[in-house]
Amino acid sequence: MTTTAVTDTRELARRIRKHALRMTSLSGASHVGAVFSCADILAVLYGSTLNVDPADPRNPSRDRFVLSKGHAGGGLYAVLAECGFFPVEKLLTHYQDGSDLSGHVSHHVTGIDVSTGSLGHGLSVAAGMAYSGKLRGASHRVFCLMSDGECDEGSTWEAVMFAAHHRLANLVAIVDFNKIQGIAPVSEVIALEPFADKWRSFGWEVRELDGHDHSALGAALQTLPLSPGKPSCILAHTVKGKGVSFMENTVLWHYRAPKGAEYDAALAELEAQP
Repeated sequence: MTTTAVTDTRELARRIRKHALRMTSLSGASHVGAVFSCADILAVLYGSTLNVDPADPRNPSRDRFVLSKGHAGGGLYAVLAECGFFPVEKLLTHYQDGSDLSGHVSHHVTGIDVSTGSLGHGLSVAAGMAYSGKLRGASHRVFCLMSDGECDEGSTWEAVMFAAHHRLANLVAIVDFNKIQGIAPVSEVIALEPFADKWRSFGWEVRELDGHDHSALGAALQTLPLSPGKPSCILAHTVKGKGVSFMENTVLWHYRAPKGAEYDAALAELEAQP
């Protein structure tokens, strides 16, 4: 079994953003800004990192992926479609009555291991998967893409302690560190800094990088675990709404759906990118 091979992960990220823009506009859904901040991470994961196969999506030896920030499910649906897990045309049913492409990510969709959306639980699920794999001597890895806002929650830090205690070197947490949550900047709700030092003090190996730099992401994800015998944490510094100038670094586009002139302007910016 081999990873889905994508020659240009940057183009894949641009397609993820375009799909998410169209999906949220058609359905009146939210969280386009949250998808845009993690689109590059998803592109590098599915384009060059994860050991998964769209022709055999339930293979027991596959890597597992948990999108803990399940409100960004549109981005995960988009990358799965682009990588061949289901037809791209299905994305047009996102958030429609009767569709399994729910607003928050659903395990009923081919290629998705677990439903998520209630923040603060994804890392616990991923740690359980990793622990199970370690007990069975399995070779697969477990990746969990988290929001920075859910790191305000105590359940996250229980999972962090559990993973370090059991030396889950097969577990990778990637924090989409865009510094904005649903209602305000993270620093105004509950400040996280010194963020990297907290993870290290709990027994994790940490790498900080630009979450929009595909080379940096790829290099980090190809050198796992970051330290033998430790779970790995990648703090990916990102921009909420990345790729559309008027969406970037704003709280507004956590919930707002792009319509009319805003949709046209956003699409024009995405299409103009090299």
